[in-house]
Amino acid sequence: MSNTSNSATQSNGRALVPSIVVIMVSGVLLLAIAGSIYQSTDSARDRRAHPMPGQLIDVGGYKMHIDCMDSSTGKQAPTVILDAGLGDTYTSWRKVQPQIAQFARVCSYDRAGLGYSDSSPRPRTSRDFAEELHTLLHNAGIHGPLILVGHSLGGYNVRLYASLYRSEVAGMVLVDSSHPEQQKRLPPTLNDIDAGWIREQEFLEFVMPFGIPRLLGFCGSDAEVRAAECNFRNVHESIAELKAISQSAAQTATTGSLGDMPLAVLSSDPNTPQPDIPEDLVEPTNDAWQQMQDELGQLSNHSSHVIAKNSGHYIQLDRPDLVIEAVRNVVDHARQSPPE
Repeated sequence: MSNTSNSATQSNGRALVPSIVVIMVSGVLLLAIAGSIYQSTDSARDRRAHPMPGQLIDVGGYKMHIDCMDSSTGKQAPTVILDAGLGDTYTSWRKVQPQIAQFARVCSYDRAGLGYSDSSPRPRTSRDFAEELHTLLHNAGIHGPLILVGHSLGGYNVRLYASLYRSEVAGMVLVDSSHPEQQKRLPPTLNDIDAGWIREQEFLEFVMPFGIPRLLGFCGSDAEVRAAECNFRNVHESIAELKAISQSAAQTATTGSLGDMPLAVLSSDPNTPQPDIPEDLVEPTNDAWQQMQDELGQLSNHSSHVIAKNSGHYIQLDRPDLVIEAVRNVVDHARQSPPE
C-alpha cells in the first residue's frame, strides 16, 4: 500500500512539472498577444489623430513619403529640400517648414524605412539615400534648382546629392552636420557609446512589436512623433543607418569642394549641456566638433558659419529662427545667381 502511494505521488509530481511550463508559456504568449494588440491599436489611434501629411510616391517598387508646402508669396523657385538626421523623420522640421513656406516652396520627406516611407531593398548609405531622393523628387515632379538642407547625417546625404546631381543644386544649408572624419577625430570613447546605443536600439527593436517601448514612455508624449516613429520599421532603419555610418562618411569624403555654391553652416553651441557625453569628454568633443564645422564652412567660396547660441544638436528645434534665416539667405543668393 505504501509503495503504491509513493508511486502515485511521484507520478503526480512528474505530471505537475509540464503543467507549470505550459501555464508559464501560455502566460507569456497571452502577454505578447496583448502587447501586440496594444501596440497596434495605440499606433492606429495616433495616426488617426495625426494623419500623414503630403503623399506617397513610388520610387521603383516601394513608396516614399514627401510633404511639400508651396510658397505663400507665389515664388516657387528654388525649392527647399529638408533632409533629417539619423533615424529622424519629417517631424524634426515642424518648427521651420511652415515658416520657410512663407518665402519658398519647401519639402520634407522620410527616407525609406522611416516614418511613413516603405522599407528599401538597397543598402542604407548616404549615396543610396541621395539616389533614392533624386528618384523621389523626379517622380513627384519636383525639379531644380534646389536648396538642400541637411541636419546631422542629412549633411552627408545632401553633399552626396550635390556631387551626383550638381546642375540641380543652387545652394546648401548644413545644420550641425556630420563630418566625414568625425569617427577618427572625436574621442574614441564616443565610439563605445555608439556601440551601446546600437545594443539599446536592437533591444527596442525586439520588444517594439509587443508595445513595451510605448507602454514605458520611451516613445515620448508627442502623438505626431509617435505616429511617425514609434514602430518596428523606424527603429530597424535607424540601426541600419548607424551601422552604415562609416560607409556614408567614406562616400562623403570623396565629394570635394562646392565651388561658389551659396552655403550656410550652423553649428551647436559648445556651452550647451550635453548629458549624453561623459563630463571629461565634453570639452575635447566640442573642440573637435567646432573645428570640423569650421572646415565644412570652407567647402564653398561663398559661405557663412554661425554658432547657434543656446542650442544643442537639434538647432531646428532649439533655434528654428536661425535655420529659417540661413535658408532665406541662401534662397535669396540662389535667386540672384541661379546655377548655370
